[in-house]
Amino acid sequence: MALIVQKFGGTSVANPQKIKAVAERVMGYSRKGHRMVVVLSAMAGETNRFVDLANQMQAIPDPREMDVLLATGEQATIALFAMAVKEAGLDAISLLGDQVKITTDRMHTKARIQTIDAALINRHLDAGKIVVVAGFQGVTEDGDLTTLGRGGSDTTAVALAAALKADECEIYTDVEGVYTTDPNVCKNARKIDRISYDEMLELASLGAKVLDIRSVGFAKRYKVPVHVRSTFTETEGTWVVEEDKEMESNPVSGVTCNKNEARITISKVPDVPGTASKIFTPITSQGIVVDMIIQNTREGKLTDMTFTVPRTDYKKTMQIMKKVVADIGAEGVTGSDNIAKVSIVGVGMRNHAGIASTMFKVLSDEGINILMISTSEIKVSCVIEEKYTELAIRALHDAFHLDKGPAKKKPAKSAAPAKAKVAPKAKAATKPKAKSKK
Repeated sequence: MALIVQKFGGTSVANPQKIKAVAERVMGYSRKGHRMVVVLSAMAGETNRFVDLANQMQAIPDPREMDVLLATGEQATIALFAMAVKEAGLDAISLLGDQVKITTDRMHTKARIQTIDAALINRHLDAGKIVVVAGFQGVTEDGDLTTLGRGGSDTTAVALAAALKADECEIYTDVEGVYTTDPNVCKNARKIDRISYDEMLELASLGAKVLDIRSVGFAKRYKVPVHVRSTFTETEGTWVVEEDKEMESNPVSGVTCNKNEARITISKVPDVPGTASKIFTPITSQGIVVDMIIQNTREGKLTDMTFTVPRTDYKKTMQIMKKVVADIGAEGVTGSDNIAKVSIVGVGMRNHAGIASTMFKVLSDEGINILMISTSEIKVSCVIEEKYTELAIRALHDAFHLDKGPAKKKPAKSAAPAKAKVAPKAKAATKPKAKSKK
């Protein structure tokens, strides 16, 4: 008998018929004796509908009230799911984030999990119930509802798996696993059987939408094997696990893009100590994540500062920067949200030379200008004009032969990794702390 945490996304529970189908799938595990914890997102389209409603009320919706509104989507889904299970003759109970005591910080709409109290869930599991938890939400220490941002249900599921010492965490979605790139963009995209936590962290941070980056961070920290698979088939998906030598043999594992990017340039900034802090502190204090930063020196002790932020934070950042420009005596601020970031990722880059230069040549051959470059030990990212995004992805996928996959070696003893050695023995309240990024 295993303790299994399963998460189902919005497309998996998009209507009553799909909710019933998911309930049947979960009950199949329960009937075999497994202890089941299910994390659900809002039904597909609901979160966007709430965002549209909020924007009709305020130009920039109040973050606290936004969380109160957005949290209702998951509340509806878990209640309907529990009803479906009870109608089928089994017992289930739905729990909201504040009932589970998923405690977060106070950063509304982008909250981070600080602690999880597993006691209530364990009591219901001991009573033989399927426990259904609202994804994407938590509560502050003083009782305010919070939401975890887009993809937050993945984070809820993996954090619960760590806190409960689950045997495995399954993330169900509308695709069969993690692919070498978006199959909707490149028809030759190939499903990856196994991928390392570090590679998945990079892919998630760079725009891959299969897993939220914070969920991968929890999985890596607590060594939770995560199985990404399709709701609609029984096919084995992709296991996100610890790195092994076979993964290092492949220089590039995937190509991804992020269109949620905006570029901002502050021109003629006084090049004196403390200026960078004056620019970026007001941004980060609002929970806005700054990604790439480039500084170009000018004559006369002046410099231009260019950086990227999520496109969804573009207007807010521009408002902040207009005030900052006046405070620091810069010439002005300009920006563009018609850009995208294209990236290649692979742990094998550590042992293979020439990967970045190959990427630059491929983009050059396609007539694609590189606006900004960022690198790490296992990734290279280029900011380009958004209109060239799909062309760049296909060209890079072909250039690194990602449709063929790594060379086959002797098969492992088992296709799936060993059962989870998850978090240390859970106390009444475990404290998985999200790493900073996002």
